[in-house]
Amino acid sequence: MKKYWNIYSKILLTISAIISFVVLGSQKPVQAEEKTYVIGTDTTFAPFEFQDTNGDFVGIDMDLLKEIAELEGFKVEIKALGFNAALQALESNQIDGMIAGMSITDERKAKFDFSESYFDSGVGMAVAAESTISTYEDLKGKTVAAKIGTQGATFAESIKDKYGFTITTFEDSANMYEDVISGNSVAAFEDYPVMGYAIKSASLPLRLTDYLEEANQYGFAVSKGKNAELLADFNAGLAKLKANGRYDEIINKYISTAEESSEDTSFLGLIKTNMPALAKGLWTTLWITLISISIALIIGIALGLMKTSHITALEWIATIYIDIMRGIPLIVLAFFIYFGIPQLLGIRFDAITAGILTLSLNAAAYVGEIVRGGINAVDGGQSEAALSLGLPYKISMVKVILPQAFRIMIPSFINQFVITLKDTSILSIIGLVELTQTGKIIIARNLQSSSVWLIVGIMYLVIITILTKLSSRLERNI
Repeated sequence: MKKYWNIYSKILLTISAIISFVVLGSQKPVQAEEKTYVIGTDTTFAPFEFQDTNGDFVGIDMDLLKEIAELEGFKVEIKALGFNAALQALESNQIDGMIAGMSITDERKAKFDFSESYFDSGVGMAVAAESTISTYEDLKGKTVAAKIGTQGATFAESIKDKYGFTITTFEDSANMYEDVISGNSVAAFEDYPVMGYAIKSASLPLRLTDYLEEANQYGFAVSKGKNAELLADFNAGLAKLKANGRYDEIINKYISTAEESSEDTSFLGLIKTNMPALAKGLWTTLWITLISISIALIIGIALGLMKTSHITALEWIATIYIDIMRGIPLIVLAFFIYFGIPQLLGIRFDAITAGILTLSLNAAAYVGEIVRGGINAVDGGQSEAALSLGLPYKISMVKVILPQAFRIMIPSFINQFVITLKDTSILSIIGLVELTQTGKIIIARNLQSSSVWLIVGIMYLVIITILTKLSSRLERNI
């Protein structure tokens, strides 16, 4: 037993060392002489920002930003967070600026400073190609779709009572369009250039109605009173692009002369084109899960031992932690760590660190209960026998109880690994580019929701099936 316990201790120490190396290694040294700004953006707002088949960020916003940065002599690091998450990241000072087809409104001016307008847009309404709906009056008693945090959602909210419809909201445009195509919603409200580009490039069975609401202006945003130099550089660079003609060339590239996508959207074609990105997303999912569950094992084992220690104070501490972590939804915990802590304490985490912390703290509570259950599942006579032989509680726990409990816990540990692996998909909400977020990014470009999600689902299924078989094999051999 001592041999197995020593091996187990060495494994825990090795895991701790690996975690420390990864966390410390991920902290890039800051080079004061290099003027680099972290810019948040959306991932599903073509033609303003999306990723091409090579994984490069492209679109009107991206092209303008890159050329302005080159003209004004600064560098940018793009964080594709999604519109709603990018707004929160800007508020919590996780990023220096945001460009994501963001309309300049009085409400937003209270929180952010905006550049000069770089594009004048307007909200349009799209319906299914064969739909008879053509006016707002036709929406009475029906459901419409809108994207969270956008001007389209704001406009739909402003007229819903007048015209008697309800609103379903989505995090990205692709799912919003799919909802209309499938008939769950009868119309979608979105900025007209975005919908027009999507319908044209992906040949969607949708059509724009004649409605076009008052134009709204897009602006580059920074937090109120911060990064004035960045804002001034953006305005200066924008003026230069308009003066030398490059601005019009970029706009025309994505709107006036935009063509239907040539990407192979057959099932096999999607696999061939996107497998490198999907494989990278899967690898990110796996290694983040491995590190998170390793940390969770260390914390969880400690919690389980505390709950079975018969020391009241330790039992209460473990119980409170487990109850809190099991009671907080994972998405709320992720938002609090990534957005809340920076605002409260000024401590900032990148998406990977925040994701690992979220998964680790959550899984540790469940591991703690697994350990408690495993220890309590060992026949009470084992403890009595150890004590009758004069073994102290600590030694009897290490040499007699834990080795037996560990065998009982193995299937539950594997099951928790599977759950944590699937929970990584929630972290896409803070911009972590794991497998699910990779799927969203691909769909934003080609709008092939059904096929891409089927591919992603199959990848999850293969990995989880392998882990399930491994669990069964370990259970038989131990």
